[in-house]
Amino acid sequence: MTDRKLALAAWESLFRAQHEVFHDMLADFEGTDISQAEYDVMLTVTRSPEMTARLRDITANMLISQPSVSRLVDRMVTNGLVTKCADPDDGRGSLITATDAGARAFRAVATVHGRSIAERMSALDDDELRTLRALADKLRHS
Repeated sequence: MTDRKLALAAWESLFRAQHEVFHDMLADFEGTDISQAEYDVMLTVTRSPEMTARLRDITANMLISQPSVSRLVDRMVTNGLVTKCADPDDGRGSLITATDAGARAFRAVATVHGRSIAERMSALDDDELRTLRALADKLRHS
C-alpha cells in the first residue's frame, strides 16, 4: 500500500508545479490572436488529418466541460479560426476544421509557446524528462 502522507505530498507538489508553470506560460498568449483555450483546441485540430477533428475528440483533450468546449468552438467559428459542420459519420457530432487564418495564428503562438516550454523544462535533464513523461503517462492511464 502506498504511503498516504507521501502520496499527498507528491500530489501537492505536482499540482503546485503544474499551476505555477501554467501561470507562467499564460504570458505566451498576451497580445496574440488566440487565447490559451483556443490554442488547446487548435493543437488537437491542427494535429489531426486534414486539420479536421471531431468535437468529441477535442472535448476529450480539454480540461473544461463539453458545453464549455462547444461554446468556445462556436466563438472560434465567429472569429474565423475554425469552421464547424455536421459529422456525416455521427449524426449528433460535429467536425471542426482549422481555417487558414486559424492555422497561421496557431503556428505563430506555437513557435513562442514551444520555446517557453523548452526553456522551462530545461531545468530537467533528458533522463529526468523521460522519467517525468513516463510517470505522468502512468498516472493518466491508471
